[in-house]
Amino acid sequence: MGSIETGKKVLQTEANAILRALGRINHQFADAVDLLFHCRGQVVVTGMGKSGLIGRKIAATLTSTGSPAVFLHPAEAIHGDMGIIHPEDAVIALSTSGETEEVMRVLNYIKRLGIKLVSLVGNPESALARQSDVFIDCSVEKEACPIGLVPSASTTLALAVGDALSIALMEKRGFSEEDFRYVHPGGQIGKKLLKVKHLMHSGAQLPLVDVGACMSDVIRTINEKKFGVAIVTRGGDRAAGVITDGDLRRLFLKGVDFAKARAADCMTSSPLHIGEENLAVEALKIMEDRAVTSLIVTGAGDCLRGLLHLHDLWRTEMI
Repeated sequence: MGSIETGKKVLQTEANAILRALGRINHQFADAVDLLFHCRGQVVVTGMGKSGLIGRKIAATLTSTGSPAVFLHPAEAIHGDMGIIHPEDAVIALSTSGETEEVMRVLNYIKRLGIKLVSLVGNPESALARQSDVFIDCSVEKEACPIGLVPSASTTLALAVGDALSIALMEKRGFSEEDFRYVHPGGQIGKKLLKVKHLMHSGAQLPLVDVGACMSDVIRTINEKKFGVAIVTRGGDRAAGVITDGDLRRLFLKGVDFAKARAADCMTSSPLHIGEENLAVEALKIMEDRAVTSLIVTGAGDCLRGLLHLHDLWRTEMI
């Protein structure tokens, strides 16, 4: 069999393992979610060998979606690391055979403490399955390798079930996009989830002038606030227009008498704006498409909320 055929066969075998497991997402799965949801401590995930590697990923996914979790290596656990487990915790144990010696020794300890146990196990008749408060059947018909021994379909299924548990818990907790952004402040995920309100300037930082302000006050405000723009307001909470550095140069070349002019005479009406709940990447696209360096930020009812400058986006390395 050629490499292409082998690759397709492996993927098909692993896909079949997941599809066959759909029928096992039943009351036991729901019970596991409820058990983990009511855990007052952290979720401790344990597993040996390849199951342990999958367990590390499950712990990481739980933590990033609102359920604090940690991975405990069972061999290290029985040599002193068992102290990481506390009575208010819950444990998720992974084992294809359900008889892994190191995992079973951890099981003996947590049973003495009365800690709740969820297992992802490949043998529903095993000791681990029998002693679990809830177990999820992660058995597979066969592994994807030709000798049937290399963990492949079984680990893929355990990983998928771990994801299913994590996402179900995430929804049950009402874990929001804002919560997700909070625990993912760095990297590309963090940048994609940044909202305009997280980067905008507001309050005393804003370069505000009234529509009736004289141009000397407008120029002074632009110079002091250092955004290269003044927001012209009417009534204090509405942006009637903007006056930029570029506008001042163009007005000067046209011969406008700044000594007599007022902000309302020189402003650009209906300035570009964006909502505070919009993603920062949307603001960036508007700035790039319209060749501007700042945007008025509005809230409910188009009320003035702030100012977003291109430099604020640069600092995030979004550009």
